[in-house]
Amino acid sequence: MEAIRIENVRKVFSGSVVALDGLSLEIGAGELFFLLGASGCGKTTLLRCIAGLETPTEGKIYFGETDVTSLAPHKREAAMVFQSYALWPHLTVGQNIAFGLEERKVPKAEIKTRVAEALEMVRLGGYGDRSIDQLSGGQQQRVSLARALVVKPRCLLLDEPLSNLDAQLRVEMRREIRRIVKENGLTGIYVTHDQEEALAMADRMAVLSWGKIGQVGTPEEIYRRPVNSYVAGFIGETNLIEGEVMEMHEGYCFVKVKGAALVGRVTLGDWQAKAGDLATVSVRPEAWRLQEHGGENEISGKIVGRSYLGQRIEYFVETAIGTQQVVEMNPHVIQEIAARVVLHAQHGDVVVFPK
Repeated sequence: MEAIRIENVRKVFSGSVVALDGLSLEIGAGELFFLLGASGCGKTTLLRCIAGLETPTEGKIYFGETDVTSLAPHKREAAMVFQSYALWPHLTVGQNIAFGLEERKVPKAEIKTRVAEALEMVRLGGYGDRSIDQLSGGQQQRVSLARALVVKPRCLLLDEPLSNLDAQLRVEMRREIRRIVKENGLTGIYVTHDQEEALAMADRMAVLSWGKIGQVGTPEEIYRRPVNSYVAGFIGETNLIEGEVMEMHEGYCFVKVKGAALVGRVTLGDWQAKAGDLATVSVRPEAWRLQEHGGENEISGKIVGRSYLGQRIEYFVETAIGTQQVVEMNPHVIQEIAARVVLHAQHGDVVVFPK
């Protein structure tokens, strides 16, 4: 278990392509920490710098108090799990797992014991003699995890490890990876573009944009209190509404929008909104409520689209502030297309940040 600290890391490719731009981050010992963001945001480059597969152009990386910035990958005691599994088809399961130990000249008797232990960790006990092509995709990913765990790493680095699995297996492997990290006292750093995966698994996460960190926090903090429209739009779905600040009072901002006024929490700590400032209001689809009249942040409209999704219904409601996406969970009444409705959202479920 090792804390990891990144200090002012900058990575430039081909002289001008800035992948990481003065990024700093602290990951606690034993955390399962997620790096996520859109393609090209720098998340995989940062993971490769932590692993030692890339060297920062500037800045430092520490494992605990040890500066590992220029240390070779195999000396960092960090194990990496790849999207492609990277298993050798001509070797058995056990031989694949043992490979790293053999490279380290570990005695054969110890290799046998540690391979068996690693297989038990990933719930593949007794699979050591099987060939790789006899395994399902989920089992192959478990073998890839066992190969990483068998060397007893200081931290576990995972680069989109579930992207090749089908939906049901991904859900199963989410639980397994989190269990393995926690039961083995590992510090885990996990790269993904899958927001649901991050929300379901992470202790904390960082949302990256253009080589910088947009926000760091717990899944709940990132989802419920995004600090800008990029984070709000990337983590889950949201309705973004442009407006003009009327006033700010005790952490809440009153925003004039077309045909109405909306009130929401200010999440960007150092923003002191003034009358006339341009602002963006974020309302999650499940924060909107359909009702006949009365309520906070009230907007009237007409249903122009509807999707039945079993446990929830997704509506699209045409309003003066644009078409709003609305999600009703466990609905008892299904609204008809063209029905006139009134939307409202509680002040605490609405977020306001500077445009």
